[in-house]
Amino acid sequence: MKKEKNFLFPLFLLYIVSLFSFGVSTYAEESVSTENEGTDPMGGFNYQVIKPENQLSKDVGYFDLLMTASQEQLVEIQLINDSANEMIVDVSLNGAKTNGNGVIEHGPTAMEDDKSLKYKFNDIVSAESEITIPANSVVPLKLNIKMPEVSFDGKIVGGIQLKQRVEHPEDQTGIINEYAYMIGMILQENEAVLEPDLILNKVYAGLANYRNAVFVNFSNIVAEYLEDMTVEVQVMPGDSEEVLYDVKKAGMRMAPNSYIDFPVTMNGDRMEPGKYKAHILVVSGEKRWEWTENFAIADEEADKFNGQDVSLVQERGIDWKLIAGIVGTALALLIVIFLIVHTVSNKKKKKK
Repeated sequence: MKKEKNFLFPLFLLYIVSLFSFGVSTYAEESVSTENEGTDPMGGFNYQVIKPENQLSKDVGYFDLLMTASQEQLVEIQLINDSANEMIVDVSLNGAKTNGNGVIEHGPTAMEDDKSLKYKFNDIVSAESEITIPANSVVPLKLNIKMPEVSFDGKIVGGIQLKQRVEHPEDQTGIINEYAYMIGMILQENEAVLEPDLILNKVYAGLANYRNAVFVNFSNIVAEYLEDMTVEVQVMPGDSEEVLYDVKKAGMRMAPNSYIDFPVTMNGDRMEPGKYKAHILVVSGEKRWEWTENFAIADEEADKFNGQDVSLVQERGIDWKLIAGIVGTALALLIVIFLIVHTVSNKKKKKK
């Protein structure tokens, strides 16, 4: 009988391990900040920015070029492969945008261009989408710039992302870090500093990091950076001055001709349908913009976002039906295993 128990216990452990063990494959991508040149922390490739004569800022690690209308120019980034293997580097050109935290993004993003953007970075700057670097070699990446025919004031801003192509096995599990370099580029025809101007687009309900929120969407409609921006928002019922939710954030920036979706989270509350208003104050230096905007949350919106809010899902508690189903299945399987082992053991005893 002792042997029978020893045989059953490993089967039980095997079942529990197989029940709760799952292979997870997650790919994490990091952006590596850059100066005049970069070194890959994973030992892949590095680069060097070759600054042309029309570079305005000499001590920075990005292109800051003074151009003229209709000017065409080739600039270069040297890609350096110190390894013993050939590699492919994917090149991505992206116009600068502003994320909800007030941080300027130069890499690939799902954010759309602002309606005020007249000259798109991707239409002005072009390059190969991929470049092969032989082992222990240096290969130039050529960037072709073709300025608009009509002269303009302000800045056209974007970024060049360089990312080594890595093939991942289909059965790869765990977290894999992929590193990318980001090199900025500013194009302008004069050094005049323009006064930024903001317009409010809309206020609407949504999810911020899978939590209920109200978003304030406004745009910097001038081809100039907006620096050291502070945003303050209060959300109130449409017929009251009672502040339901508020937020204040300083030290933000906006890219030229870009919008921001600024979130005001609901602190884990359920989203209630109805009429609301938002009071918005944006300050940058001596400049101030202030709006009061009415908006509404429809029944279907509230239901949709409440169903997706992770904090509300957690509050619903443990799904006892699911747990009961798992436990029932486990017990049934254990009974089957026990009966099989017991039957085999009895047959052996009878033979003896």
